[in-house]
Amino acid sequence: MALLCDEDKQVVRAYGVWGPKKFMGREYEGISRVSFLIDEKGTIQHRFDTVQAAVHAQEVLDLL
Repeated sequence: MALLCDEDKQVVRAYGVWGPKKFMGREYEGISRVSFLIDEKGTIQHRFDTVQAAVHAQEVLDLL
C-alpha cells in the first residue's frame, strides 16, 4: 500500500481541489471535499464534487 504525502500541494493543485474556501465568514485556502473514481489505467472516470459521508460509499459502488 502506498501513502501520498503532498507537502508542496502539487497533487491537489493538479487535480484542481486546492483553492479559496469560506467558513463562518472566514476566507482561507484549503482542499475541497472531492472524490475521484480512477480506473486501472489512471484515467479519471468520474468526479464527485458533492461528497456526503453518509451516502458516498454507496454512490461509488453504484457507479462500479
